[in-house]
Amino acid sequence: MEPGKLLETLAVAGRLKEVPRHCVMAGGRHESVAEHCWRAALMAYFLRDEFPEADMDKVIAMCLIHDLGEAFTGDIPAFRKTAEDEQEEERRLHDWVKTLPQPYAGEMLALYGEMAARQTTEAKIYKAIDNMEAVIQHNESPLESWLPEEYPLNLTYGTDKAAFSAYLTALRAAVREVTERKIAEGK
Repeated sequence: MEPGKLLETLAVAGRLKEVPRHCVMAGGRHESVAEHCWRAALMAYFLRDEFPEADMDKVIAMCLIHDLGEAFTGDIPAFRKTAEDEQEEERRLHDWVKTLPQPYAGEMLALYGEMAARQTTEAKIYKAIDNMEAVIQHNESPLESWLPEEYPLNLTYGTDKAAFSAYLTALRAAVREVTERKIAEGK
């Protein structure tokens, strides 16, 4: 990629460092979209041994790019995001990705298509990680930052996405145990 275009592309991606997510960090500030994507990618890195048949570099790439659309729309919590919101985010993201040089535009559009279809092992792993990382972050946040609808949501969010894998099902169960303990302790 030509240096000027790379800097322009990184500037758009860099917006995610300042786009706040709904979730609060342990210290009380809102998490950024970039922080969520980074930790999701780190989770994928650490799951390599659990999925030797999967292209985990692809999963890491999916985790890194999955919320780039929020550089244009901001973050809308999953429990408030409408189909119209998703369509607008996808439209704006795809319009931007198409301005990237090849092979990046083609590769990213293919990844987004694979992620949306959720048919491949890699796309299923990415989506389970995406959902689980959000719950892990909630478990680390002060309980007083949770909205009423998050109590039942954090007990179940992503369980369906993890169901295809015994390992991810066990990991989701461990995350749920932390959620249950947090709620029971009230902190």
